[in-house]
Amino acid sequence: MEENGNSSKGGLFMQYRPVLIALIAGICAIICVSIFTGNIIQYKKNAGGTGITATGSASVDFESDLVVWRGSFSVEGDTPKDAFASIKKDAELVKSYLRDNGVDENEMVFSSVSISPTYTSQYDEEGRYLGDIQTGYELTQSMTVTSQDIDKVELISRDISNLIESGVELQSNLPEYYYTKLDELKLDLITKATANAKERIDLVASGCGAQTDKLLTASLGVFQITATNSGTESYSYGGSFNTSSRFKTANITVRLNYSVK
Repeated sequence: MEENGNSSKGGLFMQYRPVLIALIAGICAIICVSIFTGNIIQYKKNAGGTGITATGSASVDFESDLVVWRGSFSVEGDTPKDAFASIKKDAELVKSYLRDNGVDENEMVFSSVSISPTYTSQYDEEGRYLGDIQTGYELTQSMTVTSQDIDKVELISRDISNLIESGVELQSNLPEYYYTKLDELKLDLITKATANAKERIDLVASGCGAQTDKLLTASLGVFQITATNSGTESYSYGGSFNTSSRFKTANITVRLNYSVK
């Protein structure tokens, strides 16, 4: 009777053995998946994961506080001596014009004089080119006015009729506008752009039912200075630095990547 009982139990075990094996395999699979899933979640929470990334930005409108106006004038003479006498006279006329319009001596700089020979082409009666012969000398001198009185310099640069009437051939460039406190402005924008990026990340994390944990990476975008109301088309890949407009807009971006928990 005992043999029959043992035999009966052995047969029952053999009968349900495939089911038991499948059950054990299933439990093992569930455990493995749970462990693997937990590891992925933990991985994304830590530095190895992607976390949450957001780009913050900050901008500010400001007015330039420094202007630079450049120009140059040229004369010609048969000899270097004659040309130098002429350009010296013109330089004194330019300096007098600037002083009369309120420009201080320390606001104006005159470069050294450059000299180059002048030539004219020769042709025969049938129009064939014979060559060039030297006719004299050309002397050129440039001047630069740098001032924080922008209104004054703008007015002077727009009205040079008196100089032209006096015989000075002044080539006037457009004024260039700068800001002397640019470093302070940059630091303030970086602080604001960083706070803006963190605020966006916190908002995304809260919407997903998570919390920000550790900062994984941070990168600073290029600094853009454009003319006010010029639009984003004035931005460039390597950053832009507008000098043609008195009124400007500065913009910076900061990209942050945080892990979550």
